[in-house]
Amino acid sequence: MADERDDGKIVTTFLLNTCRLCPRLTRTAAAALIHGNVRMNKHKRQDHKAYGDGESIPILTGSVAEFYIEPMLSLLGDVDVMYYSNAMIAIPRGHPPPTQLPAEFHNYVQVFEIVDSHLPGYVYLKLRYLMTQCSDDVKYNCVTYDERYYLPNKHHYKRDQGVIHGPALLIDNSDISQLSVDNVDCVRCLVWPSQAADWPARHRNYGWPDSATVDHAVSNGCDVVGVAHRQCRQHEWISNHQGRLSFSRAEIVLINSWMPVQQIVYHLLRYFMKTQQLTDCAENSGAGTMSNYHTKTRMLWACELKSRRWWTGDLNLVRICVELLNTLSVWLTYTRCPHYFVNNCNLLDNSFNVGSTASQLMSVEEDYLSAWLINNYIGQCAQLCPDNIARLFSEVSTSVELQNVVLEIVRWRLSNSLYDMCWDADYAEMLIPAWLSNCFLYIDVHSFAYWMSELAKIDKRLTVYLSAVALLHVARKMSRQGFNEDLVDIMSTVLGQDFSEFCSFLSLRRTELNTSELVELLQKSAVERLTAYRQSMVPEIAPIATTVTTDFEALYAYKRGDYQRCLQLSTQNVHTLLHADVMISVYLYPVFYQLLDDDLVSLTALPVIVDSECRKKPHESVAISQLTLSLYLMTQCQLKLHPSVTSLDQTLEYIIISQRRHSCDRTLDLLTLKLIEHKANWSAKIIS
Repeated sequence: MADERDDGKIVTTFLLNTCRLCPRLTRTAAAALIHGNVRMNKHKRQDHKAYGDGESIPILTGSVAEFYIEPMLSLLGDVDVMYYSNAMIAIPRGHPPPTQLPAEFHNYVQVFEIVDSHLPGYVYLKLRYLMTQCSDDVKYNCVTYDERYYLPNKHHYKRDQGVIHGPALLIDNSDISQLSVDNVDCVRCLVWPSQAADWPARHRNYGWPDSATVDHAVSNGCDVVGVAHRQCRQHEWISNHQGRLSFSRAEIVLINSWMPVQQIVYHLLRYFMKTQQLTDCAENSGAGTMSNYHTKTRMLWACELKSRRWWTGDLNLVRICVELLNTLSVWLTYTRCPHYFVNNCNLLDNSFNVGSTASQLMSVEEDYLSAWLINNYIGQCAQLCPDNIARLFSEVSTSVELQNVVLEIVRWRLSNSLYDMCWDADYAEMLIPAWLSNCFLYIDVHSFAYWMSELAKIDKRLTVYLSAVALLHVARKMSRQGFNEDLVDIMSTVLGQDFSEFCSFLSLRRTELNTSELVELLQKSAVERLTAYRQSMVPEIAPIATTVTTDFEALYAYKRGDYQRCLQLSTQNVHTLLHADVMISVYLYPVFYQLLDDDLVSLTALPVIVDSECRKKPHESVAISQLTLSLYLMTQCQLKLHPSVTSLDQTLEYIIISQRRHSCDRTLDLLTLKLIEHKANWSAKIIS
């Protein structure tokens, strides 16, 4: 490129304009929540002398929870989920056992004392107390456990479930969500650990983190994950019992308090280190190489030790990144990476394979990093844009041309924000019933409450959708298994104040309960909520796609035999959708089968049989457009209400138009349209 240009300024301007604030609803957020909840079902603990059954409670950690910016190039290839048993807690050594616990904890809880090892930050968990909740009271009785027992750190992962690295089990769920899941078991400590007692009161020259943020971080306590230090993995007993203090909860609080520029810098550092293969792909896997945790630690120290002016004065993201990368080089050279929370804890040691990494990082200068980011970061962003923009970037030869194409990328990014949000909502609608139908077989009060709480943080409208799907799940279970108290508990939690509507049924003796009537009420309530959800999403969807809000209402009318009402709604929907450029999908997972007739249920299985691509992406086999679904209901109702030849001819014309639109579309749409075309033609011949 012939002319002089300020690449650092171009990179800075580009990132400030494309790293937008995360909408609450994103594909990654939805996938993280669903994946995090899959394991939240009752299971027997296999630990020695287990004290009652427990449930795994998920905590979303890592990038999904830490970042509130959404860069064009995301590094979110997996979801980090920690799980703690609600039948165990840890307490600092010498700390009295609690008399009360949060609501999610079990009636019977083992209390483990955190015992220091010879390595700072690494500990053992010694069983110290057994707690039993008093009947009709929130308090616990506590007895001392006198035997010598240390909790093993071995996990009961099966090799065929995923790839084990360190304390984590990496599970590939890319067939549904394009994401994999890093599962880490831990033991919850409700109070701040004594090993990090100095951190809250540490003197801070520049006021970060402020006292409110410190208090918030401290109030979350910590966790203990089961992994031994790499120096101890040859020692049989230590390697099987040592654990590491995890401050993931505090890190989420701190990183969420950063300025946007600090989050962008952290993202850039991670992107550079990963792309240049300077960090291990699996954090803390024990390979003796740098991990993202070292980069995170460098950022935490920089945010505390650098003034606000250093970050924002004459803002140059490249300059900031260069200085931080050079500092990482110094840390590697002197084998010194101080833990951010625990004093005298070094995250590097002589077992690390430093190699040429230190010299590579020290050699990074502003001109080099600016050019690298333009070619490897902005260049990759250009590939996400339409072909004309990508072509313009590949042909850049002057500073003016580069600035112009960067401006085009920014414009495209901003114009697609609403489009992205629309399809992220569609993605969430797919994931929730998918997991309820196929994987999450043990929905209970605790898990539902967790889902509702976490979904409310993303988008409160999704809680309406979840409650509807949960009611259908309960209705499905009840129709198969009959009435039981667990289902009643879920119903009362889902329905809240509306539960009084069902009291007349629930007050009857079980032998007198009319299960079919109760199932119908649940279905009715679910459909009302699905319709309310559709209506709430219209403002976001309308500028991007044409949608109707009565598709589930029409399904329910058809299921109940109210064909006239179904025909009225479906005909209106067909007229609205017939010539729409873009429309949303309905995902007919098993939880929705109770609203479908046998023909449509059978059709959902055919795509997997006839289309090999559907086997790779099972969610596509159940996706049907609102137009196709409305045409199906319209045709079926006409046939049941003895149509005229004229009305059937009109319907056939609609079907032909839809078939042209779906000629290269999903298999379920094509099969459904072919079926109703055959039925309409056959009926027309009989009538004529």
